[in-house]
Amino acid sequence: KEHIQAAFDESQQRFGANKIAAVLADRGVRTSPKYVAELMREMGLQSVSIYSKRDYQKSERLAKKQNMLQRQFKADEPNRVWVSDITCFKVNGKYLYICVILDLFSRKVVAHRVSKNSTYLVTSTFRQVYRNRNEPQQLMFHSDQGPQYTSNTFRKLLRMNKVVQSFSKSGRPHDNAVAESFFASMKREEIYRTQYCSERQFMQSVDTYIEFYNTKRPHSTLNYRTPDRFELLHAQRKERTG
Repeated sequence: KEHIQAAFDESQQRFGANKIAAVLADRGVRTSPKYVAELMREMGLQSVSIYSKRDYQKSERLAKKQNMLQRQFKADEPNRVWVSDITCFKVNGKYLYICVILDLFSRKVVAHRVSKNSTYLVTSTFRQVYRNRNEPQQLMFHSDQGPQYTSNTFRKLLRMNKVVQSFSKSGRPHDNAVAESFFASMKREEIYRTQYCSERQFMQSVDTYIEFYNTKRPHSTLNYRTPDRFELLHAQRKERTG
């Protein structure tokens, strides 16, 4: 057992029974891989090659599913928490995808895009708002676990900009209630009321509604102020207090 432990430690836990038996044979210790394996089980020794990939994949899965927001749908400052979602709508037999990003502080839609292809929709929408909002620091980005949000490309983009990523738990839409609620309102108040003749008309309708939502629609969470007004008042308060 002492010989096995020494060989195991020297390999930095890389070697299994076959390699350790070969090392011991080279050192003049005659044994068999079967006996080494038996003793390793007794000693609780296991080659990292058996579990390292499994543990790595487990940590990756956990990282993807981590819910940092925990339904705390209030923020004290703009650009601290952004929430996002994607929905689709069929126009003339073709699906169009809508991505929105809302600032949790003011419930303002700070960015949106409509596209025929959802693959790079989130990435391009995030790039747009990140520049427009002056590359905020200490930012959290929350969404569901859709493939656009869990893609390596998007996760790398967030890491590069030091943005903390948060995910709703699978099958729990209430974890992303603010973004879900926005789409529910937009569908009720705009999309379901209109018969669209073209993709262009649909895109214009989305643009028009979001402009209305940000500038003219009072929000109960904001004491019935509009998102734009709420942000303006906050900026004026900060200016007065220095």
